[in-house]
Amino acid sequence: MTTSHHTPVRIGILGCANIAKQFTRDVAASTAVKIVAVGSRKLETAQAFAAAQGIGRAHGSYEALLNDAEVDAIYLPLPNSLHAEWAIKAAQRGKHILCEKPLALNRREAQAMFDAAKAHGVMLLEAYPYYFQPQTGDMLALLHSGAIGNVRSMQACFGFTLANPQGNIRLNPELGGGALLDAGSYALSMIRLVMGCAPQRVQADATWAESGVEISLMATLFYADGRRAQLSCAMDAANHRHAIIAGTAGTIETEYLNHTSNQAGGHLWGYLPSELRVRRGTANTVPFEVIHSPTGSGFRFAAEAFAQKVAEQDFAAMDRAAQASLDIAATLEALALSAQQGRAVELSIAD
Repeated sequence: MTTSHHTPVRIGILGCANIAKQFTRDVAASTAVKIVAVGSRKLETAQAFAAAQGIGRAHGSYEALLNDAEVDAIYLPLPNSLHAEWAIKAAQRGKHILCEKPLALNRREAQAMFDAAKAHGVMLLEAYPYYFQPQTGDMLALLHSGAIGNVRSMQACFGFTLANPQGNIRLNPELGGGALLDAGSYALSMIRLVMGCAPQRVQADATWAESGVEISLMATLFYADGRRAQLSCAMDAANHRHAIIAGTAGTIETEYLNHTSNQAGGHLWGYLPSELRVRRGTANTVPFEVIHSPTGSGFRFAAEAFAQKVAEQDFAAMDRAAQASLDIAATLEALALSAQQGRAVELSIAD
């Protein structure tokens, strides 16, 4: 785990969703961050969450949490449709923001969020936990060292079976539900990480749930330099999460899991090993080399990386991350439109 010689960044949790419980549990032992408060729309809910998680203060409204002078930053795990509103309000209160994916419902919202963060001198980071896994760093090192030559194409998928579909917010279009924003944002973020830019156009096809959101979607992304990527996401299939990156001189395969463990079973929270392997060659007779990376909670890795950038005031790193998030938001928007209209959609990436 990352260690820090800085004063811990004091984090407030905006909401009491299950993912907030997991985040709080996983970062509890960190010396880089300290969760000091939680806010909910009901004081009793916040108090119960604080008592269960060992958090010192509970607030009966989101506004009260944002007005807490002892909070440096917030972790924002609210439904997708609320990300923009509360990230902007947090920025206006001078709080740094670690925001759950997807950052926003569209590029316009994402841009407004980053504009607010910049105007108020705070940092906003979209939290894809696997981004901060040592395994992802090892994958990027392979790519940057030319281990597989120049990337020509890739596929990324993520899907799962939706538990308790009745009343699940993932099926609610008003809350930003659907396979694309939920699982697809992960696959797309991996594609953006590898490709380094947004595609020129996309073509998507979806299967729709009765509520009107995508239950599954597949798409091809076309890049200006001739590269292509394929994306698939689903909420009606067995859990699967994988990426294959094909270069001119080799191949990389990875599961890009959010949370990892050295043990193949029996982990207290169900974390498992995550595959990363590389073939340094073009023939199928070249064996794959398995890459072993340090393991742990992606929540903790993300929180500690965020805290380090806050402590160092590394706005240049935040600007690079912001560009990736804006590209992801624009591509998600184009994919949704393509699936709805049954046609290819050109991306418009504004400054």
